[in-house]
Amino acid sequence: MTALLGRFSPQTLRLVALALALLATVLFFATQIEGYLAPRMFNRITTSAAVVLPLAVGQAIVVMTRNIDLSVGSILGVVAYIVGDTLGSLPDLHPVLVVAFCMALGAVLGAVNGVLVAWGRVPSIIVTLGTLALYRTFLVEWSDARTITTAGLPQWLVDLPQATAFSLGALEVRVTVVLAVGACLMAGAALAFLRPARRFYAVGSNPDAAAIAGINAARVVALAFVISGAMAGLSGFLFLAKFGNITVVAGMGMELKSVAAVVVGGVSIMGGSGSMLGVLMGALLVDTIDNSLTRWAVVSEFWRDALLGFLIMAAVTLDTLAARSLARMRRGGGA
Repeated sequence: MTALLGRFSPQTLRLVALALALLATVLFFATQIEGYLAPRMFNRITTSAAVVLPLAVGQAIVVMTRNIDLSVGSILGVVAYIVGDTLGSLPDLHPVLVVAFCMALGAVLGAVNGVLVAWGRVPSIIVTLGTLALYRTFLVEWSDARTITTAGLPQWLVDLPQATAFSLGALEVRVTVVLAVGACLMAGAALAFLRPARRFYAVGSNPDAAAIAGINAARVVALAFVISGAMAGLSGFLFLAKFGNITVVAGMGMELKSVAAVVVGGVSIMGGSGSMLGVLMGALLVDTIDNSLTRWAVVSEFWRDALLGFLIMAAVTLDTLAARSLARMRRGGGA
């Protein structure tokens, strides 16, 4: 059995385990919740996961560099509110420009984190905890207790969450889902085939070796936070489209879901490894559990955050144990 498992990479084994966990979760809740396998529940889970997925993509790139971004929820909220407010005054803005504006605004906010972490040499957890609070405070001051409502948004944005890109039998795949998955696949392709993108792995795997190889680690880390901010901006757009009514608490707690999706998806918290396919599956698993618990009368919905915390601890623990086991196997093989 050990010899058979040895033929597969740890990343492949993680993806298989994640797929089995997702299947087991769906089958379990299908026995507990009436109508769980109906198309309506499929749309509910996938459109919810679409909001989290870009956040998780950006978070994964940051984690690959041995850092973490806890400000993504606040960035999402700031972007969703400001863009919603702007569209109230400029409803004729082209959709492509709106998406670009969201990502650019998020990138600017992410750049603040990147500069402080990369060149200020402040630990990322400290920086992003600070900007999490600062961006949220800015949003409270900017909003002046006003709420963005669907009445002030252009009709194309209000209709976007119900727009279908294509159908799979009775299942309709929404445009927002395609947009989120497309961003994830593009990031995955870049990490797999573009040499500059591979530097995120190099810096996270061994910063000293990366420096010897001529890689500017500070620039790579800063870019990771800029990308994380841009992806949070994209999630802000999807959040605005999905909910329409935006308050100052928009995106609060989303950083927890993004971290859960990343670590459950197999991105090592120690940096240097992970795949976007795993992040996609991790986001889907986290949101499947999250949405299912709200429909499962046996457990209070207040346990959702506790379960996400448990998933994070379990994933990090398993990742650490797997890394130690792999290191022992390599030492044994070398001997």
